[in-house]
Amino acid sequence: MASSREFLDFVLDQLRGVGGVSTRKMFGEYAIYVGNKVVAFVCDDRLFLKPTAAGRELIGTPVEEPIFPGSKLYFVADDYLDDPDFLSRLVLATAAEVAEPKPKKRKGR
Repeated sequence: MASSREFLDFVLDQLRGVGGVSTRKMFGEYAIYVGNKVVAFVCDDRLFLKPTAAGRELIGTPVEEPIFPGSKLYFVADDYLDDPDFLSRLVLATAAEVAEPKPKKRKGR
C-alpha cells in the first residue's frame, strides 16, 4: 500500500521546526531528507527513521521494524508524531549522525 500525500504533509508539518527538509517519492513511498541526507522514510503511512546511536539515546528502547520485507530495521517513529518538538530533535540528531551521501561518479562516454 502506498503512502498518502496527506500523511506525508502531516509529517512535514510536524517537522516544520527542522530546516532544509525535503522529500522524494520512491516506489509509491517517500524518502525524507535533511539537506542532502536521507534520514527517514514514509512507508504505508508510517514514519521510519534511520537507526543511529543519538536516536537510540533520545528514544530509549526504540521499536524497530523493516520498512519492507527483507530490509534492515528502522526506528518506528509513529508514537512521536504528536510531539513535533521531540520529533524535530530526533530528526536533527539522526541527521547529525547520518553520513553524507557519496558523490555520484560521472558516466564516461
